[in-house]
Amino acid sequence: MLFVALLVLTLLALYLWLNDHYSYWEKRNVPHDKPSFFIGNMQGLGKRYHWRDINERIYRKYKSITPIAGFYTFTTRAAFVLDLDIIKDIMVRQFQSFSDRGLFHNEKDDPLTGNLLFLDGERWRVLRHKISPVFTSGKMKFMFPTVVGVGEKLEMACLKSMETHNSIVEVKDLCARYTTDVIGTCAFGLECNSLIDPQAEFRRMGRSVFENPRHKAAVQGFMFTNPKLAQKLRMKNFRDEVAEFFLKAVKETVEYRQKNNIRRNDFMDMMIEMKEQRDKLVAQGHKVDEEDMASGLILEQLAAQAMVFFLAGFDTSSTTMSFCLYELALNPEVQEKLRQEIIDVLKKHQNQVSYECIKEMHYMDMVVAETLRKYSVTPHLVRTCVNDYQVPNTNIVLEKGLRVILPVDAIHRDPDLYPDPEKFDPERFLPEEQAKRHPSSYLPFGDGPRNCIGMRFGKMQARVGLISLLRKFRFSRCNETQIPMQFTKINFILGPEGGVFLKVEKI
Repeated sequence: MLFVALLVLTLLALYLWLNDHYSYWEKRNVPHDKPSFFIGNMQGLGKRYHWRDINERIYRKYKSITPIAGFYTFTTRAAFVLDLDIIKDIMVRQFQSFSDRGLFHNEKDDPLTGNLLFLDGERWRVLRHKISPVFTSGKMKFMFPTVVGVGEKLEMACLKSMETHNSIVEVKDLCARYTTDVIGTCAFGLECNSLIDPQAEFRRMGRSVFENPRHKAAVQGFMFTNPKLAQKLRMKNFRDEVAEFFLKAVKETVEYRQKNNIRRNDFMDMMIEMKEQRDKLVAQGHKVDEEDMASGLILEQLAAQAMVFFLAGFDTSSTTMSFCLYELALNPEVQEKLRQEIIDVLKKHQNQVSYECIKEMHYMDMVVAETLRKYSVTPHLVRTCVNDYQVPNTNIVLEKGLRVILPVDAIHRDPDLYPDPEKFDPERFLPEEQAKRHPSSYLPFGDGPRNCIGMRFGKMQARVGLISLLRKFRFSRCNETQIPMQFTKINFILGPEGGVFLKVEKI
């Protein structure tokens, strides 16, 4: 009887706590959907819905009603921001109050999660400051010939795939092999050879992260919306074999370069310098805390930065390239216009792809921009309040510790901002058209001090890859082409379900 009584009291206490927890927005008179215990407003995630579907539902329902909608990501309370001026405030003007992402990281059990993308506070600031020089214009120019060299191999790989599969090519995998080789060379200084061998180890491991994640979408959603609880439960993000592979690859690269005194002036060199800085302090007898990244990095921290550069760079760029080729196949007049620009610009530069000539391809910029609008690879951005924030012209206060969701994909497909949003129309990004829109109506790389650090590199490798393909091949739809495009629901990152199959003809 005592046990039953305790059980009843425990369940009653849990019910009362949940009832109070999930009445947070109701008490503040903030419009919101009624949440379910434990699930919040995340019903169907990973099964019926992708994150973009949930975001779009909330955005369309509340956009004309309130600047902030209440939201519950499982057991975490969040503010869903609908007003573009407030989004600008959060990302730029009031950045000091929203500098953290509040994403899951568990360096003790899953050391590769201790990377620039996931870290917050002073550790993020130190890393951002130290890594930023890798992505300057000078570094981009230095790496450009390497990217072009891989682009030449991309042409050969495409031709081989055409011959093998009767001119039907799965372009998502082709583009992923290209970006794997680009970033493998630029970040690790390694020849990954994915374009030669689709089953090359780097390609296999990169594919595993996104196609065979450690957890299902709902569990991933829980981890990244309840990071502190997930950390206490000692959860991991990466599969053990993936983590072991990248740690080994980085360790061997570092040891080889140090032993042979090799300097390539690339991302890995900068990471090695940070490791050597720490090693020197330790050798001199200084006690250096692992948390103190200002004093350098240990090997695991170095590997975490290399891995996130690899994973974030290869998948986002290859996905964008494949969506772009898909739209060009469905819109042949746009494809021909872009191809003509590529041919005309290259003629002026002795048919050599140079860092300077891609800056002259303005229509290319518009096509890529429209691809990123229609297919926002990251459906939303996340911030955490580090200070209380009074929402302008309202009685709403976003309290310290509250999660904030900025629905990028829903904004990009808002018909009030982009008429007929499902139409692929690069002309939206003519300078005069862009000037008409709010600066926060287009956020594929975020904004402010915490925008995407690799934006310049990602754009560069995507453009070079598209130039390499479009100058030699014509893309069109075939029986295997999905119309409309279906998206996989197992990952937060937007991706095509089952690949992107197109007919390819050599010009």
